Amino acid sequence: MFVSVIIPTYNRLVVLKRAIESVLCQTHRDFELIIVDDGSTDGTVEFLRTIEDERLRVISISHAGVSAARNKGITNSRSELVAFLDSDDEWMDDKLEKQLQYIHNNPDVRVVQTEEIWVRDGKRVNPMKKHKKHSGWIFEPCIPLCIVSPSAVMIHQEVFKKCGMFDESLPACEDYDLWLRIALEYPIITMDEKLIVKYGGHADQLSRTTPVMDSYRILALKKILNHPKITPSQKKMVEESIAAREKIIQQGALKRLGKPLTSL
Repeated sequence: MFVSVIIPTYNRLVVLKRAIESVLCQTHRDFELIIVDDGSTDGTVEFLRTIEDERLRVISISHAGVSAARNKGITNSRSELVAFLDSDDEWMDDKLEKQLQYIHNNPDVRVVQTEEIWVRDGKRVNPMKKHKKHSGWIFEPCIPLCIVSPSAVMIHQEVFKKCGMFDESLPACEDYDLWLRIALEYPIITMDEKLIVKYGGHADQLSRTTPVMDSYRILALKKILNHPKITPSQKKMVEESIAAREKIIQQGALKRLGKPLTSL
């Protein structure tokens, strides 16, 4: 099966090389690798010109954020199956092969992700229980936090046509927003194999550079309240999560600023 692999990147040349190598070394060879450079100024474009592989396609855009970069890759992809890889992560060499085999054996599946290995500040760590990935109709477990990883997921183009793509107005939590929408429409299957390495702890991660991350989670949750397929019980869970997050933000504002925020 032919797959479109999309790597969005912005000024991550040092780690980007590792990500690219992990794709080009896949045991499954039938893919296109679309690298969307989001206006990098660190020599990324010059480096990409040195790679001689006919499967590689490079798209350059003015700096617009990871959502715009991923969406540009989706709209320019040639396969019905799309896999993402964040430029600071890497795949095991049989990641595509095993996911495609799973899809071959389960042709009705439209979204499938793998388990992952976590490395923080250069050391392997174990995720906490709250980060456990679920499988199937997972909307409710998705509400508290993001349990789908872009680097681990493979998605059929049909899903984007039905659910939309990444929300380019969100500077963070754009993947959380998309997974919520998808989880109301499709089961999200998790394979019980660790086929990616997810790195964390570096200074340019959105979780470190974006202030009050929960405010963007709240925006995503408020958006999903208007989804036509959300049930009354699911809606109640979302509303409770919004209230809890808003309370945490207000408590943080009181502690830091000595006064509550006027709006979220």
